[in-house]
Amino acid sequence: MSYHNPVLLGPSVEGLNIKKDGVYVDITFGGGGHSKAILERLGKEGRLIAFDQDEDALDNEIKDDRFTLINENFRYLGQFLKFYGIRKVNGILADFGVSSHQFDSAKRGFSTRFEGDLDMRMSQRNELSAYEVINEYPAKDLGRVLKVYGELRNAEAMARSLVEAREKNPVKTSSELKQVLKRFLPAHKEHKILAQIYQAVRIEVNQELEAIKEFLLQTPDLLVEGGRLSIISYHSLEDRLVKRFILTGNFEGELEKDFYGKPIKPFKKVGNLVVPTEEEIKENNRARSAKLRIAERI
Repeated sequence: MSYHNPVLLGPSVEGLNIKKDGVYVDITFGGGGHSKAILERLGKEGRLIAFDQDEDALDNEIKDDRFTLINENFRYLGQFLKFYGIRKVNGILADFGVSSHQFDSAKRGFSTRFEGDLDMRMSQRNELSAYEVINEYPAKDLGRVLKVYGELRNAEAMARSLVEAREKNPVKTSSELKQVLKRFLPAHKEHKILAQIYQAVRIEVNQELEAIKEFLLQTPDLLVEGGRLSIISYHSLEDRLVKRFILTGNFEGELEKDFYGKPIKPFKKVGNLVVPTEEEIKENNRARSAKLRIAERI
């Protein structure tokens, strides 16, 4: 089984409008599928910097003089590019979400399909894991996480059930979590609701939305005029941030204007929203919710 089957590979890389001597960044390296496709389009003078906070991704490092892999969260994009002497880049690609490798590794705790400890850390260096969120967050905070990040209607009741259960024994594993929340999991919706619960806890553990915001806010200063953003997201919370930032340059979605009424925004969108073909979804079911947005620095 491959480490990660890259989603929307052709459209996302083509969206970068690659120049042979350009400098590009893949902020979610994973199995290296997108990075390999970028390197194939670069000439000898081109350069590619990749980021991945997951230590397991280092096993996929590409041996190429034009390539540098940084084992860090992409929220630190600007400071690491500066460290490597790079002030401006021609394009940045992002493929948010969890890699197939992370989902398929039971010990990582990302998947509802496997029995395993509650972990969900994208980097094992993170101190906060799913265990702490489930067992140590006050009911109010746990309810907020489930409601805001999981968009769950019964979030507060779920949180109360978890708090009651952990007072007797810690909730340590995926099966224990499922058992505690059993009354909220009707058979016909069990997988969907569990996926929302896992999504909520995972986003909290990894500060995913905060990291995306920090990353996006750095991009206007890092991209040259005409440089491209090519971003794949998988759920509405991520996609909303990306869409608003491309359209307005902020996360509130309100376009600011200068004294003369001219819009103040760093990007213009390129083309329309791209989603996977039926054929790609058939080959890779995890592609089904992917959305690709492309933008150009103006």
